[in-house]
Amino acid sequence: MTRVFKTIAEFNHFQDQSLRSKTIGFVPTMGALHAGHASLFRTSQKENNATIASIFVNPMQFNNPNDLEKYPRTFDADLELCEKNGVNYLIFPTPEDIYPKGYQYKIIENELAQLMEGQHRPGHFDGVLTIVMKLFNIVKPDRAYFGEKDFQQFQLIKNMVSDFFMDIDVIGCPTVREASGLAMSSRNKRLSEVDQEKASVIYKALTAAPSPDESKKMIEQQGLKVEYLMDHQGRRYVAAVLNDVRLIDNVELK
Repeated sequence: MTRVFKTIAEFNHFQDQSLRSKTIGFVPTMGALHAGHASLFRTSQKENNATIASIFVNPMQFNNPNDLEKYPRTFDADLELCEKNGVNYLIFPTPEDIYPKGYQYKIIENELAQLMEGQHRPGHFDGVLTIVMKLFNIVKPDRAYFGEKDFQQFQLIKNMVSDFFMDIDVIGCPTVREASGLAMSSRNKRLSEVDQEKASVIYKALTAAPSPDESKKMIEQQGLKVEYLMDHQGRRYVAAVLNDVRLIDNVELK
């Protein structure tokens, strides 16, 4: 059974009493959980005495208000998935609890965060790094797990932890994909079956085309709008939109 904490104060009191001597694995999420999240939970369970997850749809990382409004919220199903995959404790705070004084302070990175997602979603990574810093300070994990679908985000968080001398091992886990190759994402819930099949071209184009330009052409031929597609430090990254649903992916270049 996964124990749920709906306030930071409640979790802090429990943590002081019960978690001092345990190694803690942490998986921060925004809910709408899927098999990719389940794989992170299972990895944490194998490597730690206790696994903690959080569900918080962070308003500060959405530059598009409509995207925030449409983000799927499926708490009952999320809790069931947590219980089936070894999550011991789940933190489910409110925005008022996380930002008691509003968005007064934030973490800003000035290099990698300006590329790709950062270029197309101004302020997005400020919100991501700020909420992750807050959650790390609440949970105090030994290890934290992130999916490599969001590889740019993973790199930024790993570098933030290093740069601020935080004693946390930030671990990237392989992207979990549908049989079609489409990267599993909470946003996929907003795609019809036909659109999910169209979106599967993203992975095919990233892995089969020899150049970014040819990858882009393959994706656009299926009716998706490509926001960016570029090679950076040994990986190929893409963001594409299909019927107002924005999808990202990346692969390591061979």
